[in-house]
Amino acid sequence: MAIDREGNEQAAFFNWLRVRHPDVFDMAYHVPNGGSRKGGAREGARLKAQGVKAGVPDVCIAVARGGYLGLYIELKATPPHNSGVQKTQKEWLSRLNAQGYRAVLCKGFDAIRDEVDQYLAMPQTIGVAGG
Repeated sequence: MAIDREGNEQAAFFNWLRVRHPDVFDMAYHVPNGGSRKGGAREGARLKAQGVKAGVPDVCIAVARGGYLGLYIELKATPPHNSGVQKTQKEWLSRLNAQGYRAVLCKGFDAIRDEVDQYLAMPQTIGVAGG
């Protein structure tokens, strides 16, 4: 049985975030675009019609800091257990950065923890209040 190292590290990250940054935890979420799904091509077509897109980063923290609108993270397991970065994942990171987000690749729990700590240490970005 295969071990979901990336999934386990992501779960550990969200647990760490809940404890270390509880005020930010409620503004963070996982985008479940990856992995295998039961239902084959029909299920894939249904999800695509609903807006699922290949390459969207795994984690979003919808908190503005340091002039950025928010933080997106593509998480890979700690080397040597990490998988390669897909072309669509690189493209998403690039497009998000161009739109004013901080979008990065992190390899493993230590990397994502350090990235989030550094990001949250930046001054708050004050946005335009909506109605």
